[in-house]
Amino acid sequence: MAEMNATQKPFRGADRVLTSILAGPEKRTLRFLAERMPAWVDSDHLTVLGLAAMLGTGLSFWAAGTHPWAVWLVVICLAVNWFGDSLDGTLARVRRQERPRYGFYVDHVVDIVGSLFLLGGLALSGYMSPLVAAGVLIGFLMMSAEVFLAAHTIGQFKITYASLGPTELRILLAVGALWLLVKPNVVLFGHTFRLFDVGGAVAIVGLVVIFTATAIAHTRALYRAEPRIKP
Repeated sequence: MAEMNATQKPFRGADRVLTSILAGPEKRTLRFLAERMPAWVDSDHLTVLGLAAMLGTGLSFWAAGTHPWAVWLVVICLAVNWFGDSLDGTLARVRRQERPRYGFYVDHVVDIVGSLFLLGGLALSGYMSPLVAAGVLIGFLMMSAEVFLAAHTIGQFKITYASLGPTELRILLAVGALWLLVKPNVVLFGHTFRLFDVGGAVAIVGLVVIFTATAIAHTRALYRAEPRIKP
């Protein structure tokens, strides 16, 4: 019998943990939209739309460096990204067209590429220093790797921390973008810093703390689940 390749092996999806502030109303809204989506629109269309919108977010931030009004485009692109990125999975489930292996892989590859678009645009805009943008990107990638490893080894896919999920983070980013029109710099301890550098520094610290805490917790859980066998 031919050896079964990886895509033919049974796929055990991880339990999705989403306990963010807006999780309840967001779930109801997405189902409402999915049930009324035109038949010619499928989940792949929405996935591509979400990625294109994140590219638009990065380009809009870049443009805002010389044309501040472009921050309004940032807000619009973030809203479109939420629509595409959040609705694709719900649409597949409502239509009973789930492809769990394909969906999990593509969705998170798109998230990784989208984060590069976003932070690249911020680095080019002048509203965030390239060093801080790189730090946030590294922190995001480290956290993503930990989440994916936990999904595979523990069977838990957690995307909510401190009651904040992707939707809440989009809202905070949109508010921060609009605030650039009012006050792009902040004064802390007698020194002036860029608003998004301060926000980026907070994000880096938060990502490092969450990564460390979850890595330790999951390592301990796996150690207990698979104790060393004594000779």
